[in-house]
Amino acid sequence: MSDQKWKVGILGATGMVGQRFVQLLGNHPWFDVVCVAASERSAGRPYRESVQGRWTQNTDIPTAIGDLHVYEVESDMNTIAEKVDFVFCALSMDKAKIREIESLYASRDVTVVSNNSAHRWTEDVPMIMPEVNPNHLELIDIQRKNRGWSKGLIVVKPNCSIQSYVPVVQPWLEYEPEQMIVSTYQAISGAGKTFESLPEMVDNVIPYIGGEEQKSEEEPLRIWGQIKDDKIEPAKKPVISASCIRVPVTDGHMAIVNIRFAKKPTTEDLIKSIQNFKDPLADLNLPSSPRPFLKYFKEEDRPQTRTDRDLSNGMAVTVGRIRPDTVLDFKFVALSHNTLRGAAGGAVLTAELLAKKGYFS
Repeated sequence: MSDQKWKVGILGATGMVGQRFVQLLGNHPWFDVVCVAASERSAGRPYRESVQGRWTQNTDIPTAIGDLHVYEVESDMNTIAEKVDFVFCALSMDKAKIREIESLYASRDVTVVSNNSAHRWTEDVPMIMPEVNPNHLELIDIQRKNRGWSKGLIVVKPNCSIQSYVPVVQPWLEYEPEQMIVSTYQAISGAGKTFESLPEMVDNVIPYIGGEEQKSEEEPLRIWGQIKDDKIEPAKKPVISASCIRVPVTDGHMAIVNIRFAKKPTTEDLIKSIQNFKDPLADLNLPSSPRPFLKYFKEEDRPQTRTDRDLSNGMAVTVGRIRPDTVLDFKFVALSHNTLRGAAGGAVLTAELLAKKGYFS
């Protein structure tokens, strides 16, 4: 990379994920936040005023970003597009509206790196987990051709619920996983909440999260799919059955997974595959890339949410308790930080990969 810094905008900058973007990008070596945008009710004021009383991060607002004027996402679209090289989208609104907004920005020569689910199943939009399917970026050329865009593009990241177990299974694909039973235990920040704003979670577990189980079962298959006939053809296996539960934890999504393979490994084979996994980003020197990406714990009581969610600045995925299962073949416990690896941090890493590959040029 040269000394050039790319100019960045954040759409939906006042929400919890938008705030994470602000926190992560305050001193980023490649990216310079020049524009923040939100809904009409938050626009027209300096950023620090628009989030006064609802800043949820554990660090202060970066001074330069705090001074920025908050634009309105739609009415100020042309002004924003002229200021930026790309935008992160953390909007929370009707999905059809988000698809429209993201496409309008891309048509104005703006790269859109979206944290939202609106375009995850759009045929020519890649859904990227950088260390797992970076090859899906090849879909961008097809997308630009389909839409007549020369510079703009849309890339999305997958749901936070799958970030803990899909990376763990990635090194095991050689053993041909056939079936998975996944139970996720998801933090309240995944709902954009704190204990203050969601007091019913104190000393409580809610055994339902709307839409999460379908996403947890279907999105991994698109991640593991192949480009065919100018679109992603999802993998047919493993068949996944998911249960998603909200638990009284601030940050960190944990998954307990039972898995069956067509080719039978040993416990030692699975552990070695994790330890020897070759990260496809390792030689790219991306600022947000974790070292390590996958961390195996031999201790029986690890990973733990509070202890291990922040490993490698919250960008690592941790796994432990890999052992034989009495019903399927094996079972394990995995953990990821849902608002870092699973949301804003994963999107920042994706943008770094796009920059390194020359998609902003």
